[in-house]
Amino acid sequence: MSLYADFLKRASDVVAALLLLLLLAPLMLILAIMVRAVLGRPVLHGDDRAGRGGRPIRVVKFRSMTEARDAHGRLLGDAARLGPFGRLLRRTSLDELPQLLSVLRGDMSLVGPRPLPLRYVPRYTPRQATRLDVRPGLTGWAQIHGRNSLDWPDRLEMDAEYVELVRRPFGFFTDLWIVSATLFQMVGQALTGRGVSAPGSATMPEFDP
Repeated sequence: MSLYADFLKRASDVVAALLLLLLLAPLMLILAIMVRAVLGRPVLHGDDRAGRGGRPIRVVKFRSMTEARDAHGRLLGDAARLGPFGRLLRRTSLDELPQLLSVLRGDMSLVGPRPLPLRYVPRYTPRQATRLDVRPGLTGWAQIHGRNSLDWPDRLEMDAEYVELVRRPFGFFTDLWIVSATLFQMVGQALTGRGVSAPGSATMPEFDP
């Protein structure tokens, strides 16, 4: 039992998400208009992911890819559909701002392991599966240590480490450090693109141990 992780963390999430939504509402409106103008409809892209305990949650982002298809009507690969505008959204992490609503709803936290596809859940080792003991987050321990530049074993190990760290007496300060480091990382990421995608990939390859 952890006072912060089990009780106070949720309260701080609600307060922070409300303040950020109020502060960032004009920016989110501008981004929605830009996505509509550049990429068309839909403005938002939703995907089912594994939440706390592995239960399904709906994670929504600003759309960053086109719907370009080949002659047979099949969607092209990520690299072909991710144009300059979409790359900019991802490099700045602005595409993830709608997930503040998921934080407010209780599906996510500001800090925690990133939500991953439901199909990954049976593939986790017992150690990796501990990442499901907490709510997934907008940012996390793995994100400030390399994000998508990490290979899957390292990334999932850092998620498991976070679950241990947040339940310790200094759990609040762990989250505070991650949020602070994320702000600095976002600046570097926007300038260099480092960590946005896996090496040699437009996004992140499938987790298939």
